[in-house]
Amino acid sequence: MADETALADFPSLFSLKDKVALVTGGSRGLGLNAASAFLQAGCTKVFISSRKAKACEAAVAQLNRLANLQPGARAISVPADSATVQGIESLVAQVSQHTEHVDILFANAGATWGEKFETHPESAFSKVMDLNVKAVFVTVQKFAPLLQKRATLDDPSRVIITASTAGLGVGTLGTQATFGYSASKAAVLHLGRNLAVELGPRHILVNSICPGFFPTKMANGLLELTGGLEKHASLNPARRLGRPEDIAGVVVYLASRAGAHVNAATIEIDGGALHSTGQLLGAKEPEPKL
Repeated sequence: MADETALADFPSLFSLKDKVALVTGGSRGLGLNAASAFLQAGCTKVFISSRKAKACEAAVAQLNRLANLQPGARAISVPADSATVQGIESLVAQVSQHTEHVDILFANAGATWGEKFETHPESAFSKVMDLNVKAVFVTVQKFAPLLQKRATLDDPSRVIITASTAGLGVGTLGTQATFGYSASKAAVLHLGRNLAVELGPRHILVNSICPGFFPTKMANGLLELTGGLEKHASLNPARRLGRPEDIAGVVVYLASRAGAHVNAATIEIDGGALHSTGQLLGAKEPEPKL
């Protein structure tokens, strides 16, 4: 009988040693939290992409000052507009100048729009759906050859999609209603399941995360408009809001050997707020286009 207490190389279970990661929407907020986690977990290269080159450069400088990186590990700026096919193709070309493979794609770039029902513009709805859903598909499609390059049965590549609890419940309503955002996050969750089944046999696993409220520079405006940080924390079943480490832990789990048999999954990171009648549902920081 096999020894059921034996675990293969347990110390490396959550290690990302020698992995290469790309983070879209990585210049701030949850994307930058995840990029920091990938580097500190052992990645040799972490590519940071957003629409603004200066923001990417600032994020990369901050990441490369981290004290506990693997020798030679570094963050690399690859600015691109993920809202267009041309921008995504440019991103592939830039990344390909530094590496022949990508092990982890964190599809985090996104946008939202808040406006009441009567005046919610069609153009804004379309823009949010395009970036939050179509651009995710195109990004995964264009990066699939790099993700497959060294993916194997025992060491698959990973795609992690940032969705939101707004895609599982009801998002923000009223004067700052996020109809397009909520619909887009529900759509991208189902897109992720389809991609997981399509790409699993190619040794690419696809999973989604659904953050709730994380107080950041981007989120604080909506938090204040809907009652403030203390109110939201007090109504949360866990009695607090999200922290950077909460994102870091989940993305490292999904990207490491610890998550090597997790595919087509959705992980809520909200302290249970989605299921609490006392908390606003679907609350996630409003992410302006990066």
